[in-house]
Amino acid sequence: MQKADVTAMRRDTVLLVDDSPETLGLLTDTLDHAGYTVLIATDGTAALDLMELVTPDLVLMDAVMPGISGFETCKRLKCDKLLSYLPVIFMTGLAETEHVIEGLASGGVDYVTKPIVLETLLARIRVHLGNARLAHETHVALDASGRFLFATDRTGKVLWCTPKARKLLGGVGSCGGTDVRLPAALVDQLLRLRRRDEKAQVPFRNEVGKTVLECSFVSPIGSDELLFRLIETGDASAEVDRANLQTAFMLTAREAEVLMWVSCGKANRDIGEILNISPRTVNKHLEQVFVKLGVENRAAAAAVAIRALAR
Repeated sequence: MQKADVTAMRRDTVLLVDDSPETLGLLTDTLDHAGYTVLIATDGTAALDLMELVTPDLVLMDAVMPGISGFETCKRLKCDKLLSYLPVIFMTGLAETEHVIEGLASGGVDYVTKPIVLETLLARIRVHLGNARLAHETHVALDASGRFLFATDRTGKVLWCTPKARKLLGGVGSCGGTDVRLPAALVDQLLRLRRRDEKAQVPFRNEVGKTVLECSFVSPIGSDELLFRLIETGDASAEVDRANLQTAFMLTAREAEVLMWVSCGKANRDIGEILNISPRTVNKHLEQVFVKLGVENRAAAAAVAIRALAR
């Protein structure tokens, strides 16, 4: 007997937030019949309290409710980094353009007007659940790969970052809880970088470890999400060390850079990441370095470089 697929058996959870008993009854039955687990809150405060206990996969939110509005409720839940990815679909009789804009600006991913067409709503729920799941899986995969990546919105606010990027950015800006806040000057640089040239890079310094970093714009990954890549290029003395190695052994600038990182114990893949070249290209440079230093392997090359830099 085959084991059941746990993933396939899992029911997505939808939080339904509305003060109308008729709407709650209709949508609860519809969502339950469609295979969703349904949670209910009758106002924004109750919804926020509920989400402190359990995290749904998607929220259906009435825009106009007693107490805090659906728009304000969405803004508050989006302030929590653990809930920032959560898709919120607004349901309302407000159909004016300014209301749609307010809903999307507050963090909603979609906006449906009442009376609700159930087939259309279910189709939108499936699409947004798929998009949220893909984004979450992508972030997990990037974290696991150890890439130095982070994303900002179009104002420069950091939305998320991989663990290694967070460590580097923490020495540039300030960290509070799950937030990383970058200096205004660096934000301006990043936004200019994005507008000017996707292949350009912005150098800046990590003041904690005195590490020199370079940042390059990768691509937009959503309507309000920009992906950047960090490269660690060394500390403030690295340029002096590179120049000394270049002079001592008659190396090219790139060969000296490769040798310097070999002396620091970096593998070809790491050096490629730092210098933005392929590991194969790193190996080609090393072959020339071995010839010029009169050695046969990277251990011997590292030893020669360390002795030269210690003088």
